[in-house]
Amino acid sequence: MTTAQPTTAARLDRLPVTRLHRYLIAVVGVATFFDLYDVFLASSVSTVLSKEFGVSGGELKSLLASAFLGAFVGAVGLGRLADRIGRRRAFLFTLSLYSAFTLLGAFSTNVGMLVVCRFIAGIGLGAELPLADAYLADLLPARIRGRATAWAYTLGFCGVPAAGFLARGLLGHAPLGVAGWRWLFVVGALGAVLVWLLRTGLPESPRWLISQGRHEEAEKVLQRLERSAKKPLSETPDPELRDQPEPAPQRFSALFRPPWRRRSLMLTVLQILQVFGYYGFGSLVPIILATKGFDLSHSLTFSALTFLGYPIGSALSIPMMERVQRKWLIVGSALGMAVFGLAFGYSTSGTAIAILGFCYTAISNIFSNAYHTYQAELFPTSLRGTAAGSAYSLSRLSTAAMPYLLLPVLQELGAGALFSVVAGAMVVLIVNVALFGPRTTGRSVEEIAMRD
Repeated sequence: MTTAQPTTAARLDRLPVTRLHRYLIAVVGVATFFDLYDVFLASSVSTVLSKEFGVSGGELKSLLASAFLGAFVGAVGLGRLADRIGRRRAFLFTLSLYSAFTLLGAFSTNVGMLVVCRFIAGIGLGAELPLADAYLADLLPARIRGRATAWAYTLGFCGVPAAGFLARGLLGHAPLGVAGWRWLFVVGALGAVLVWLLRTGLPESPRWLISQGRHEEAEKVLQRLERSAKKPLSETPDPELRDQPEPAPQRFSALFRPPWRRRSLMLTVLQILQVFGYYGFGSLVPIILATKGFDLSHSLTFSALTFLGYPIGSALSIPMMERVQRKWLIVGSALGMAVFGLAFGYSTSGTAIAILGFCYTAISNIFSNAYHTYQAELFPTSLRGTAAGSAYSLSRLSTAAMPYLLLPVLQELGAGALFSVVAGAMVVLIVNVALFGPRTTGRSVEEIAMRD
């Protein structure tokens, strides 16, 4: 028997799923909904803006790349912010930045103004998802961390078909005399309003508070979580990490030293390559369909049907997240993306395109939920936001480059060649994670951080 008091980590990990956990998951899910809505809106809107503003091929690439380039800046600059000012404050700041400039973009008078607005909105977008990952990893018990994160993203991924079906209904129309594409950006800006209404109930991360020496505030949050549990804590298992100290705060340079150097490099490669499979498909699918000979109406319809795979695939991941080791779930789903992508690229019939597109997006969101959970588990509290944001920033930079890398392949060699490039990237990603990725499922983030 030990008389040591449970650590913050142990108290958090022994909790059942509480009302406060569910509230946190729901709020993060709502914020993620509008983030993902915006990401997948750009390619649908671009086909209409080509006509309204007379966008040239070079300007179209700039428009598609602008938000992702901003996201690179946001993920690099604001990811560190979460480790400095706290998860909650950084999360609300990035959401407000995105929302304000998305709304301003709705009033753009030319393509240049829209590119600037998309770039600044992208700064908020780029930081939001890795911040959400770090926030959830900090607060969720280890045994349900993956499943609960998948629930948040399942709600969030409903924003993707919402973008598709709203684009299908509004583009080409002008409700109240306002062009439909402008309404689409106004809808995207509503996210911050909803989250700000819900913000008062969001707790700060006790792990982050402890890392800052703010023990009394951490204790208040812990007690609030414990009070929100439906069943007495005496009925829950004793903490396994009772005597393990909280990891000491680390500087950014620690990411490039053992024991985190190898996993930092692994995550960097993962983030650069996942873009080819995930955003390479999602952000270009209406353009891909246009090259296959479908007109705007049919292209938007197929895109909307394909986008249904995002929330459905995310929901399918929920029972897998704690049953399958996270690294192998990433490997298996990446393989599925390679297979379905090649089949989609060489398909010509509308039925096959709709079915394979749905299957692709479904398997890609099992992949997405797995890697979003995974990237936030790999590092200690004082580096979690920085590490996730830094690695994620490279994926945003890669996404900004996608129109310049993949559009020429699509235009010159066709969709089959484009998805051959995607499949090759997925194979390298699989080897990288299989060889160098640590096991994380069911382990406390403190335990993961202390082992290579």
